[in-house]
Amino acid sequence: MSARTDTYDRGTIALHWLSAALIALIWLSAQVIDWFPPDAGRSTMRSLHIAMGVGFGLVLLARIGWRHTGGRVLPPADTGLLHLAGQAAHWALYALMIGEVMLGLANSWVRGDEVFGLFRIPAFDPGNRTLRRTVGGLHELAANAILIVAGLHAAAALFHHYVWRDGVLQRMLPGFRGGR
Repeated sequence: MSARTDTYDRGTIALHWLSAALIALIWLSAQVIDWFPPDAGRSTMRSLHIAMGVGFGLVLLARIGWRHTGGRVLPPADTGLLHLAGQAAHWALYALMIGEVMLGLANSWVRGDEVFGLFRIPAFDPGNRTLRRTVGGLHELAANAILIVAGLHAAAALFHHYVWRDGVLQRMLPGFRGGR
């Protein structure tokens, strides 16, 4: 494999890593919500989770807009089946991220939530525990699927870097400018 020196633009790189960081933080916050007592502590943690989810939704919209208007498109890193697998992973990540934001909004609406004591999201159907469990379960499933696909994406980037040594990972690293 030949070494690559082309890189993505700063906006694409920033949105990529901001998305990755928010996904990790949001997922971690969901894992610890129930560690807090069922009073102000849990409510604050849930509010933080919701606020980060809304923030992620805005970053995702910005990322999609940037990709279609200002982001630098690079030639594919691979050809053939590897190219198709990479494209499938990217499309799966975008679909999962969009679905997860929508499921997060639906989950807040189905549950009913108070956000930082500032406002209340009314419950859609307060007595419908089945709907609440279903939406919550789908929200959790999509979040875990994002982690799996993103993990495969990261593993592929590391494989490119350490095995093929083709410079593909550097295309998305902040501050790396290759041969430019």
